[in-house]
Amino acid sequence: MAGLTVGETLIRLLEAHGVDTVFGIPGVHTIELYRGLASSSIRHVTPRHEQGAAFMADGYARASGKPGVAFVITGPGLTNAITPMAQARADSIPMLVISGVNRLDTLGKGIGYLHELPDQRGMMEKVALFSHRVENPAELADVLARAFARFSTGRPGPVHIEIPLDVMGMPAPAPAPRTDKASPSWDLGKIGEVAAKARAARMPLILAGGGARRAETPLRVLAERLDSPVVTTVNARGLMHRHPLAVHASPSLKAVRTLIGEADLVIAVGTEFGPTDYDMYADGGFVLPRHLVRMDIDADQLARHPVAIPLKGDAAELLDALVAELGDDRTERGTGVERATAAREAAWAEIGPLMRDQVRAVEAIRDALPGSLIVGDSTQPVYAANLSYDHDRSGGWFNAATGYGALGYAPPAAIGAAIARPDLPVVCLVGDGGFQFTLPEIAVAAETGAAVTFVVWNNRGYREIETSMREAGVEPVGVSPAPPDFLKLAEAYGIPAERIASASDLGAALIRARAAGGPRLIEIVVD
Repeated sequence: MAGLTVGETLIRLLEAHGVDTVFGIPGVHTIELYRGLASSSIRHVTPRHEQGAAFMADGYARASGKPGVAFVITGPGLTNAITPMAQARADSIPMLVISGVNRLDTLGKGIGYLHELPDQRGMMEKVALFSHRVENPAELADVLARAFARFSTGRPGPVHIEIPLDVMGMPAPAPAPRTDKASPSWDLGKIGEVAAKARAARMPLILAGGGARRAETPLRVLAERLDSPVVTTVNARGLMHRHPLAVHASPSLKAVRTLIGEADLVIAVGTEFGPTDYDMYADGGFVLPRHLVRMDIDADQLARHPVAIPLKGDAAELLDALVAELGDDRTERGTGVERATAAREAAWAEIGPLMRDQVRAVEAIRDALPGSLIVGDSTQPVYAANLSYDHDRSGGWFNAATGYGALGYAPPAAIGAAIARPDLPVVCLVGDGGFQFTLPEIAVAAETGAAVTFVVWNNRGYREIETSMREAGVEPVGVSPAPPDFLKLAEAYGIPAERIASASDLGAALIRARAAGGPRLIEIVVD
């Protein structure tokens, strides 16, 4: 690496940290960051908007389990990426955003340089886990090591690194890539206390959130050992598919809240108790469980609610330790499956016939393409399935209809997911309104051959918002943006497309799309 510039060294260090894909749009403020890219092993994917770059990085991260990386210019490029970074922050998604910034001697002076912001780093510190400006080439390896350590040893999220124009081309030292892999300190000493409470409990319950999605085996073993129902939040769907103890329904539903309220021990694993999971109707009806044991990788999360026993650590490691402590002994309860079945059936009845029909459309996707990644936007069938739906792959159901809730998330995120996992079927489920937020990104699917099937739920407007306005006694205004002809647009981008009249035709259309390969678009016209 001797004799390389900061920009060239950055690429070599990213390679050393296992980065194989970067999503970005080059500009005059990032040219030096691209100097070493063409000769590297890293693939560059060019979206049509910086928002798309960061959403693609998000989808890539969720599908691959590795951090997604985006390159953006200073000023508008970076501000365009703020929305995806906020979504990643809300959902604990590892994302590295590397931007330029103007020359060091101009920063904060407000003298009108191109893409100038009053305080770019200060702005990003409000969204990112941390934001660092590389003012000395010798800092580069250390700050990258710090970022990747944060992704792997704590609650992940977006990190921002900015490199000034006059630093990018400077000669860089040739350090060996640093890796901060210090062994984290988990609260394993309290496992015996938790095991004692678990043995004594007659009606235990497990709440599994997104932090548990890579801990399926110990979660299932613990549930079976305790004869405990497992309630999965949106980001945990796919865990324990079709298991008799699993309750894939929202804690915002009365049926699930009743199940939680009856428990004499609740073990919450990797869930933040956010309102979009536990109180999505904002009725204030969710009550924090009594006798709560909480496992979370983030100490700040553990401090936000009173709990009987807080356990800081990785979900899989803590669950493994608890299973080992319990041993092979099983306390005879015999009610777990009965309790789980009753809660599932009551939740399914509670969501009503319209939402049940929409969930069946999502089930048609799952059944037509087993083991698929379904990436959702804020649209009616996604809202419905977030209430009650059992996916068949851990981490295979994710969307932006919870947490930060960014419209237009799904198309670019699905493309990022397909680039990360070309071996899996990937379906983007998006409404006609949300699709128009990021529609040009389908060009990237055509350009890269990413095998995404875009399923457009076309009800000619923001129907969920219109319904909410009517229920509030407000005359609907601004909720009926006329959709374009999606088939003609797909054709313009070179993507085969078809229109179906009913969700009952969706399964066959998806099978045709998968067999053809490459990106496809299926529009469902909804009355």
